[in-house]
Order: sequence, then structure tokens, then C-alpha cells
Amino acid sequence: MEYRIGIDVGGTNTDAVIVDENLQLIESVKIPTTNDVTSGILEAMAKVVEKSKVDRGKIKYAMLGTTHATNAIVERKRLCKTAIIRIGYPATEAIMPLVGWPEDLVEAIGSYYYLIEGGHEFDGRQINDLNENELRKIASDIKDKVESIAIISVFSPVNNQHELKAQEIIREILGPIPISLSHEIGSLGLIERENATILNATLVDVAKTIANSFKEALNREGIINAKIFLCQNDGTLMSREYAMRYPILTIACGPTNSIRGAAFLSNFDNAMVLDVGGTTSDVGILNQGFPRESSIAVEIGGVRTNFRMPDLISIGLGGGTIIREDNGEIKIGPNSVGYRITEEALVFGGKTITATDIIVRLGLADIGDRDKVKDLPLEFAEKAYIKMQNMIEDAIDKIKTTKQPQPLILVGGGSILVGDKINGASQIIRPQSFGVANALGAAIAQVSGEVDRIYSLSNMSREDALADAKKIATAEAIKAGADEKSVDIVYVEEVPLAYLPGNAVRIRVKAVGDLL
Repeated sequence: MEYRIGIDVGGTNTDAVIVDENLQLIESVKIPTTNDVTSGILEAMAKVVEKSKVDRGKIKYAMLGTTHATNAIVERKRLCKTAIIRIGYPATEAIMPLVGWPEDLVEAIGSYYYLIEGGHEFDGRQINDLNENELRKIASDIKDKVESIAIISVFSPVNNQHELKAQEIIREILGPIPISLSHEIGSLGLIERENATILNATLVDVAKTIANSFKEALNREGIINAKIFLCQNDGTLMSREYAMRYPILTIACGPTNSIRGAAFLSNFDNAMVLDVGGTTSDVGILNQGFPRESSIAVEIGGVRTNFRMPDLISIGLGGGTIIREDNGEIKIGPNSVGYRITEEALVFGGKTITATDIIVRLGLADIGDRDKVKDLPLEFAEKAYIKMQNMIEDAIDKIKTTKQPQPLILVGGGSILVGDKINGASQIIRPQSFGVANALGAAIAQVSGEVDRIYSLSNMSREDALADAKKIATAEAIKAGADEKSVDIVYVEEVPLAYLPGNAVRIRVKAVGDLL
């Protein structure tokens, strides 16, 4: 029997599970997330391995969903000094790189940016020759000053040749420095794609630290035969090496792990999923077994980006959410006691009224010591509970794309806050092991590859364009760690682009395969 270990880091708790080769849950643990994140991961791993009593040598795969990358951007810590090379002068000089970025984030990564001649039109025609001499001067200028490089060429998703050539020239001079290419990360829209590429470049050291620390932790536990994967924000996995190249893809992987875990536990492929943690609740849509992606630009740490992100609505409601009365009005959050809930909530002997205290007072859950909330006014608790349910119903209304009620799957340790009747939900599913759905989502995940590209159907047939996109997506899945024989195409989208000449069409393809 072979096993998998899955770990997911949330804002309040870090969850760990072990499943067998048939994806049956063997053991799970939930511990408070630590300030440095890493020590919490180590503790969760040690505890779940110890409790499971499985042979460490038979743990074949280890998956990690972590908030390290998000935290690094939000906290402006551990980010690489990054050089930004935009290819597209003079066509793109109206708006310079890093415009609109928070000043403290710019300070954290440095202001090394350059505009050079080159780039392409929206139909793939070249604007100017790539200025190779200027590239060589830039490489000499940034040597020993930066730790990572972001290369962005205008309309590179249509024609990526100048980005690839620029990478080749930079590598000739600077050697194996990490380089992020925008056509591999974002879609159309120069500034948002540039922003996503820069953020990716700043995170390469963070990703390296995560991957190496996870490997060392596994080795310390005697788990030396496991292949390591990190979770992506589309509900799939990527190999350790792939993650170090595209660390930005780990952002928002926690909610997507929960959505995938919800699908696995409930056997639903299409439903709404509400993941209630200790600090926040995330509601998303399960579409054909995978999280629905957002179709709009998403801000990360105050920076507008256009790379793929899950379509989520987050509200400040969780098990540790602080409940208070202000001038006769009951206020729900947004502050939370977070991982300190076992010290600060009333039911655990603390002095702060939390959402957990409310449901215990109403007899809806048996957590902690119920006697410690007996003095909480019943009317106050009832009003707070109604307001909590209204918050959930409002979030559900916003995420739905149809007025028809849909099934709602509840996961996360805080899902006990949700009542049995929610407007907008046709049925409410509370699966077994709901509290560790996020770690389960990591443990049972597959590996994916994706392509988002524009093709001119004047130059090739529709069938050839689709075949090329599927081939690229399949190759990306294999590169990310999928077994070549198991890769299937699970998503194809074609969008005709009437505003572009040459009968242009945007094709998006996702390929998914089992772990190698």
C-alpha cells in the first residue's frame, strides 16, 4: 500500500491528511497556523505521520498548499530585487512599469526598469527589430544588482519571439539567473500581464525556500521517497521545480483546494462551495469538478494583474470572528481572533465574544464549555446569528450566475456556523471530513497544464489551431509533473476576436493528468 500526505495552510489552521492509494482518508490533524507558517507545517506533518502509524517509506507523494507567496507580497518581505525589461519602445512609453504600485512594494523590489525597441502588433506583425545591443548593455548594468528578471514584450501572447530571444541574450551574459516571461504567465493586456510577471519574478526566492524547507521537513520525518508537489490556484498540482519557476500560481490555492476537496467528498461536479475557516469564508463555484476561474482582473497586494485566479467571494466571517455591539447595532467582524480562538473565545475561557460562542449559546454546536456562554444574552445571540446567515446568503447571491437555487457544499472547520436553510441553496451538503477538505483537496489533486493563445485562422485551419493548443497544454501538464499516458483535455474555450484582423480567435485549453 502506498500513501499520500496533503498539507494546506490556512489563515487560522494548518491541516494535514494522509490518504492511501485508493484515496481513502487514513488520518487527519488540524493545528493552529504559526506566524512564520513553516513551523506550523512541520508540526502538522509530524503529528499526522505519528497518528497514522503508516510506514514512512511508503509515502510516495507529498503535496503542499501554502500562503507563503501571498504573505510575502502582502508583508513586503523576502521579495527579490527585480529588473523589469519591457520590449515595446516607443509604442508603450505612455505608461511606465510599476505605475499604480504601492510605494512600499516598489521599494521592496527596487526600481530597475528599462524600455527597449521591439515587440509586435496585435496581429503578430513586428513593430520594431529587437534592440539586442541595448539588451546587452542592460545585462551589464544589472549584474550583481538584481536577483531576478521579468521580461515583457507587447502582445507576446500573440508572438513570443522577442521575449524568448531577450531571455537567450540575458542568459549569455548573466548565466542562470531566474527569468520570468510574460507570455507564460498572463494573458492579453500589457500592464496587468506585466504586473503579474513582475510579481512572479519577485517570488522565486520565496518559492525556492518553500520547496527546499518542505523537502528537508519530509526528510527529517523519514519520508525520503516522496515526490513533492505544490498546489496551484486552479485546483491542481505542479512539481517542485515547476513551482520554483511559476510561484505566483500558488496564490489563492487554499480556497481552490477546498473546492476540489468538496467535490471529492460530496461526489458533486457542479455546485456552490462555501469554505468557512477561522477568519474568513470563501464561496466559489464548482464547475465540472474544478473551481470556476475569474474573468476579471484581480488585485494582489494592491497590484492589478490578469493571470488566472479562482472566482471567489470572501467575507469576514469565520469561527474566530469577533462579535460586538456598537450603539445598539450588532457588528460581525471583520476582525478575528484567528488561531488564538482556543485562548480568547468565551467557550474556551477567554473574554472575547466570537461567532463560535454564538452558535454554542444557541445550542447549535457542542464546542468548548457551554456553561461559559450561559450569561450571553439569548436575544443578542439570535440577532447575531441572523446577521451571520444574511452575510452568507448575500455572498451566495453575488457568486451565482443563475437565479435558480443550486446545491451548496459546506466545508471547513467553521462551517458549523451555517444553518440548515440558506436562501439560494437547493440543498445543503455537509460531507464527512468536511473540516479538512482543503488538505484532502491537496492530497487527491491531479497535475495540469494550460495554454491561452491567439491564433489567426487566416494562416491555419480551426482544427490545426485547436490541435496546436491541445498539444501545448498537454506538454505543460507533463512538464508540471503529470504522467504522459494519463493526460486528458478537460477544458476548451474558443473566443472569436472580431476587433482583430486575420479571423483571429483566442483559444484556452486545460489538460489534466495523474501524478507520475
